[in-house]
Amino acid sequence: MKLLFLACLSPKTGNHTTAERIRSHIESAGHTCELRDAAEFQSPAEVANLISSNPTFEGALAIHLFKAGRLLLDIQIPFGVIFGGTDINEDVKVEQKRVVMEQVLQKARFAVAFTDKLKEEAELYLLSQSSRIYVQPQGIQTEVSEKFCWSEFLRSSDASIEHVDELRVFILVCGLRRVKDPLYLVEVFSEWHYENPLNVLIIIGPKCTVCLCLFFLSNSVVRQKIDPLFTVEVEAVVKRAAGVFLAQERSQQELHAAMKRCFAVVNSSVSEGMSAAILEAMDLGVPVLARDIPGNAAVVQHEFTGLLYSSPQEFVHQSHRLLSDHELRERVVRNGKVYVEEHHGLNQERETYRRLVDALSARKSGYKDAVQNNLVLSALPN
Repeated sequence: MKLLFLACLSPKTGNHTTAERIRSHIESAGHTCELRDAAEFQSPAEVANLISSNPTFEGALAIHLFKAGRLLLDIQIPFGVIFGGTDINEDVKVEQKRVVMEQVLQKARFAVAFTDKLKEEAELYLLSQSSRIYVQPQGIQTEVSEKFCWSEFLRSSDASIEHVDELRVFILVCGLRRVKDPLYLVEVFSEWHYENPLNVLIIIGPKCTVCLCLFFLSNSVVRQKIDPLFTVEVEAVVKRAAGVFLAQERSQQELHAAMKRCFAVVNSSVSEGMSAAILEAMDLGVPVLARDIPGNAAVVQHEFTGLLYSSPQEFVHQSHRLLSDHELRERVVRNGKVYVEEHHGLNQERETYRRLVDALSARKSGYKDAVQNNLVLSALPN
């Protein structure tokens, strides 16, 4: 079976990594999967034209109900969708977007949520059949670059390379987007750095670039730009903040090497579907300090697999605990590693998507719904 797979594919982002991993799962089952950036298409009609001109496509898949899923509304082949996180947590608050996403979910053969909470939110805000939403946590695999040099990483980030072994480096992995709120901790961390210069924060991830998207809502066209001014704002604020630095984005292997070497990995997002960086840190044996939001609380159990904070001041408090309480640090590292191994393995994720794609194939072949649901999807969590 040949599938069209739409996702937001900004380089070196969590979305891109997730899409590539799922594509690999699908192809390992013997299917062909053509992964395309949703930004290539301006309307559902363009995707419909692509499908009609390439009759070998038998199914489709999309990550994010609005950014990618809306582009599948006009196609005549079965498709499934994967919640991205901001679609359910943020976009549902905009009525025009919510209506479009509801249409996508009603037409989709199945939907995948990374967490039970995302599924519950989708059922609450979008008219949907609960039985068609399956919960499959993200699969996690980490790989550390053997050529990575920690001192060179610090130097390139403009961080001090004096007393390298004594530095306590906190790494915030995020794109410079408002939903990631990279400035949330800057002021309080800078104050903490003045008290103890060995504490530094490095923000690493891709910057937003200028792009133009056309969103077709009902019969109107709304132009929306990603505001590059936010990147400029972040750079200016960080430049003035002592102890806080911006690092250039790195390959996945180099990023994992930097994470493994740091004192703790930080998350400050306003909204998350399921943070791959948090799970990767756990897998690498690094403690996590995450903002207390539903997406993070779904994977971080406070004081057991990581630490949660609800304000910048509480972040500093929890960081002090991590510094002074070695038993706490060892416990969250040990339990975090076990949690990822037990709940975020690649094998289960691969099997889930194999069964879901088989379900699309069954529909294409005209199997009765009851037979398909019993034989193909019966083993999936929902």
